[in-house]
Parts: sequence; C-alpha cells; structure tokens
Amino acid sequence: MTSDSGSALPARMISPTTPPDDITMPPRSPVAPAPGELIPSHYTRCYGCGPDHPTGLHLVAIADQGLALTASFTVTDMHQGAPGLAHGGILSTAIDDALGSLNWLLSSPAVTGRLEMDFRRPVPVGATLHIRAEVLGVKGRKVFTRAVGRLDDPEGPIAVTAAALFIQVPVEHFTTHGRQEDVVNAREDRAVRGSLQNLEVNP
Repeated sequence: MTSDSGSALPARMISPTTPPDDITMPPRSPVAPAPGELIPSHYTRCYGCGPDHPTGLHLVAIADQGLALTASFTVTDMHQGAPGLAHGGILSTAIDDALGSLNWLLSSPAVTGRLEMDFRRPVPVGATLHIRAEVLGVKGRKVFTRAVGRLDDPEGPIAVTAAALFIQVPVEHFTTHGRQEDVVNAREDRAVRGSLQNLEVNP
C-alpha cells in the first residue's frame, strides 16, 4: 500500500501508548500513599479530583498494591451530554485523572502525553464509574499506563477502557506555565495538608 505521495505505509501503526519491549517497572516510591490509603487530589480546585470544585467530578482514588489504584466518581446532572447520560469528555476526564493519580505512587510530576479511550457502553446519570488504573512500565521520562472503568460495581460491566502515555516533567513546568494565583494556592494547599512536596498536576 502506498500513500498519495507514493511512499510505502507501515504494515501496522503502533500507538504511542503501546509499551516498548524494553520498558522497566519502576519501584513504588517510599513516600507514596500505602495500599488502602486515599491518594491526595492534584489540587483542591482540580475539576477531576478537587473537593473544592463546585461542579467537578470529585473523583476519589485509593492506592492499591504495587503501582495501581482504584478510583470512583458518580455522574451527576452537571456531567451529562446526551439526555441522562454522561458526556464522553467527562468520562475521558475521569479516566485521565485516575491515570494521572498513578504518578503519586512514583512521586514524580507528570503530564498527559496521549490518552486513548474506548467507550464500551453508556454511563447514565446517577451511575458510579469504578476505575482500576495501573502503571505498565517506564522508559526514560515516559510512563505507560492503562485503565478500565466499570458500571456501578468494581466487578460490573465494562463501560470504558483506556491507555495513556505520561511524560515526567520538572515542577517548573507548572510554576512556569500555570496561572500564578493557582500555583500559589496549590502550594498553600500542600503546606496545609502536609502532602508530597512535588506539585503533581495533570493539565
């Protein structure tokens, strides 16, 4: 097969979220939340996991064994797209936020490089999405992850699946590019809560 320019196309496309053969599994950070403990929000005003966002998802993430976590959020009227159903972008936000929270287990700030979603079934308003997310491995600054979201029960029917690539960045990424009043607020939040010193945000 050739393209319009006449050059040969690759036999198959490999997604950037596909882990290469030479990835390694990093150690769990010694200061990561212990299995069963709540993973802190990225920022209390984060739309995904911030408890202080008035219309956010209020996603709650709990550390699991190894480099994995479980998370959940309940779809409200604020999150619908089609009548009575969660907006697909909202479901993507929930998955992205859960996958981003994995970086707490590595104690390394990271941002989403690519997120791939498969939507398996509708998620009604009032339903709770239960998410399991895990790190598959790292190569350099790249962190390869995946997640599954199920309806109303951790063992319920699969509603969404996802794979994502995160890129580890220095904290200056956020202090340089973020709106300064929010950067200051986030630092104050961390100081009050006594959480990890790294400012991990998933923009």
